[in-house]
Amino acid sequence: MLLAALAIIAGFIVLVWSADRFVEGAAATAKHAGMPTLLIGMVIVGFGTSAPEMVVSAIAALDGSPGLALGNAYGSNIANTGLILGLSALIIPLSVHSKIVRKELPLLMAITLLSGAFLWNDKLERWESVILLMGFFGLIGWSVFSALRGKGDKLEGEVAEELEEHAMPLGRALFWVVAGLLLLIVSSRLLVWGAVTIAESLGVSDLIIGLTIVALGTSLPELAATIVAARKGEHDIAIGNVVGSNMFNLLAVVGIAGTIAPMSSVPPEVLTRDWPMVIGLTLALFVFAYGFRGQGRINRWEGGALLTAYLVYTGYLITTITKAAL
Repeated sequence: MLLAALAIIAGFIVLVWSADRFVEGAAATAKHAGMPTLLIGMVIVGFGTSAPEMVVSAIAALDGSPGLALGNAYGSNIANTGLILGLSALIIPLSVHSKIVRKELPLLMAITLLSGAFLWNDKLERWESVILLMGFFGLIGWSVFSALRGKGDKLEGEVAEELEEHAMPLGRALFWVVAGLLLLIVSSRLLVWGAVTIAESLGVSDLIIGLTIVALGTSLPELAATIVAARKGEHDIAIGNVVGSNMFNLLAVVGIAGTIAPMSSVPPEVLTRDWPMVIGLTLALFVFAYGFRGQGRINRWEGGALLTAYLVYTGYLITTITKAAL
């Protein structure tokens, strides 16, 4: 038990650090290759911040723990929206200026509904997972199209500032792409082993561990990036990071895990407890940030509501773990 806890702590530390290096290296490499700034922000950075969830879920599925993978994806979305955006908006109210981010919000709603529809029969078939992966590649294509046509968008200027701040030579950028990815894999395997071991020791499902410990850990890169962006006034990056990551989680993370290890029996609480939380927070984000009568904005009261929902939900899950341990 102690060794497993140490494995989780070490895995988290290396995971967060290597994810940050991987994203910076990939973004700098793309800039050296002449990729448009907005495309780097939408695709490279968006993909990179979801890399921890993707790698952890793939390894969990390969190790025969698809529940951990599903919990990681749903739990990360809950943490991204409730904890990260809620806490960020409490610190500094967030405004949406980017037309691209506004277009992504209804798309996230549609993807969330689709993911719930696939789980409605308490199964996640391989063909359904393949459709999610196809949706992921379609999302990448749409992001490329939007980035190429979105010249002058507010998000472009914010991404350009970030790229200048983290500029690095091509050789160093390539090194961090490779080293960051390798460290992501190693730290993810360590994290999955520790999480599964603790779940077995406490007598709780790997789904619960995925929704709590693992989801929070893999969301730490988004937490750091979003709060820093919010404090620097880069509101569209702050919200765009979360929206993009949430879409990637539902399409790529669940899709990869389900393709590797289809789930013939999804725990019923996923549909009665976890997916309703995901769709509820996503709907709240859509209503707050879209701006039906003007500019979208998440104020401090709305941020507090998102954070409160996350804390109540997580508190309930912790109570479940405590009861099982006793």
